[in-house]
Amino acid sequence: MADDLGQRFAINWPWLKESRLFRWTLAGTVWCLMVSAGYHAMALAGLGSEEFRKGLPAAAVLSLVLGGPILLFLVFKLRELALANQRLGVVASTDSLTSCLNRGAFSDRVDARLSDDGRSNRRIKGALLIIDADHFKSINDTFGHDLGDEALRVIASAIRGQVRKGDLVGRLGGEEFGVFLPGASQENAVGVAERIRRSISELSFRPMGKPHRLTVSVGGVSFEDQLGFVELYRIADRRLYQAKHGGRNRIELTHVQAYDAHDLTALH
Repeated sequence: MADDLGQRFAINWPWLKESRLFRWTLAGTVWCLMVSAGYHAMALAGLGSEEFRKGLPAAAVLSLVLGGPILLFLVFKLRELALANQRLGVVASTDSLTSCLNRGAFSDRVDARLSDDGRSNRRIKGALLIIDADHFKSINDTFGHDLGDEALRVIASAIRGQVRKGDLVGRLGGEEFGVFLPGASQENAVGVAERIRRSISELSFRPMGKPHRLTVSVGGVSFEDQLGFVELYRIADRRLYQAKHGGRNRIELTHVQAYDAHDLTALH
């Protein structure tokens, strides 16, 4: 995630590589030249064409010297403002502790991805995983909240390490994380969930020098139909409940294909 944020904020220098910045500066400079030439023509209209030709280079140079740098400065400042707004948008959508998407941003992006797929008339397919740290309260109670926060950071890092570049990872609250896998089949989703579960169980977490094993339970739903985040979350959360009550450190995942309202209620 940190690498993605770094690439998002990267600026390609020199500024000529910024095509929009270059185009706006060039267009503004050309406009200054045209205005300057027009004013020059009107001002010297009564003095003859020879005087006009002599004065035109000076007018052009003056407009370039004054207009070009000023326009470049203004467009550069607009570019800085756009980058600052972009940074603010990322900060507003990111969980500060784990660098994952926060719950609101995660659910919005899942819904947006599903809507985009629906509009393109492609087959709607993917999976949602809900991942919850097991016995997390005992970490906070035994070692304190600072080390509890560290446990969440290493869990988040392990989750991100097992997903593809286009997948979404969010912290849904407390010790619960969500992973959206666009285009994933049921088999793909089970494979990702198992890699996440195994990688976290193999983490080296030693609060206060004492080894403490971290594990997670995973509930999930793979789908091949039009569903929103709320419905997917309800189904996956129910599977998470089953994983917790089935012994923890395990995966429960169901598949939803063509269904009617009665079928969906039964899945809940």
